[in-house]
Amino acid sequence: MYSQIAENTVLTDHWRLLIDGRVECLICPRYCKLHEGQRGLCFVRQNSNEQLVLTSYGRSSGFAIDPIEKKPLNHFYPGSSVLSFGTAGCNLACKFCQNWDISKAREMDKLMSHAGPEAIARKAYELGCQSVAYTYNDPVIFHEYAIDTAIACRELGIKSVAVTAGYVCSEPRAEFYRVMDAANIDLKAFSEDFYHRLTGSHLAAVLDTLRYVYHETSVWLEITTLLIPGENDSEAELEALTQWLVEHLGPDVPLHFSAFHPDWKMRETPATPLATLLKARAIALKNGVRYAYIGNAHDKAADSTYCHQCGQLLIGRDWYVLSEWNLDEHGACRHCGTPCAGHFAERPGDWGAKRQAVRW
Repeated sequence: MYSQIAENTVLTDHWRLLIDGRVECLICPRYCKLHEGQRGLCFVRQNSNEQLVLTSYGRSSGFAIDPIEKKPLNHFYPGSSVLSFGTAGCNLACKFCQNWDISKAREMDKLMSHAGPEAIARKAYELGCQSVAYTYNDPVIFHEYAIDTAIACRELGIKSVAVTAGYVCSEPRAEFYRVMDAANIDLKAFSEDFYHRLTGSHLAAVLDTLRYVYHETSVWLEITTLLIPGENDSEAELEALTQWLVEHLGPDVPLHFSAFHPDWKMRETPATPLATLLKARAIALKNGVRYAYIGNAHDKAADSTYCHQCGQLLIGRDWYVLSEWNLDEHGACRHCGTPCAGHFAERPGDWGAKRQAVRW
């Protein structure tokens, strides 16, 4: 637990005091340098009396039970339920943000739910959720709150799932992933121009996080790329992205291509056609990605999981509802015995597609 400064405010790690009295935040590669009382771009980390504090500890933008496939995680206990929550703010400035009402919030009064780490873990346990997801906005910015919650969850046998853009510095990253069990990391594009122009961040830091999580931790990893027409959906970029993933992370990391819909500051950009998602999936499979999916669009064949050895259907999905299940008790193909990468129970979960609001 972190030192309490005031209600919903804790003293954080990962900062340093500069000689001019400003505080430099060392959580993410923005390295915000803050005068007294000033908040970082994320809006929730603040210079208070020449110390860095988190002002959203214990406060959430809301809780809901979701299917784990909605995170999206297709290879982490399919069919199970996950208690999802986030806070306000974000350390990226994505012009296409689809949760902008939360991530761009500038009024803390919008955060109506109050719950400490132990209460969240206990609620997940009582509701029968197999995991808790730190989502809706990026858990990088509520680092201390997420870590304390993950520790409390682990004590009750509840797993922790991070849904993040992966834009984080190395020391807090190691601290964070030490208590996570699974992560879906956004790889928003495969060009520095896109990252700089449309997110206000940099590609290299995200690639470094992907390599770190896959090679240096036991965290189950899946990746999502939101395809935006005319911005990151060219065949050349998709070839480069998928080839990089196979070369640096191997063939078994599931990759989700998700459909963009007009939002926030890109309302004039058209929605992603289904054909674009299917093209991207085909390129990924061609380049050796064994598990490629689409999201925010309906195509049962492209949502389902197949054995990479014999091609048989392993897990059928119709949106978030599981249909066929052809994995044995060890998570291997019932037809040829080839293991499917991931974490699987002996039987699939039966949560289905429903979303259930949770109130304290």
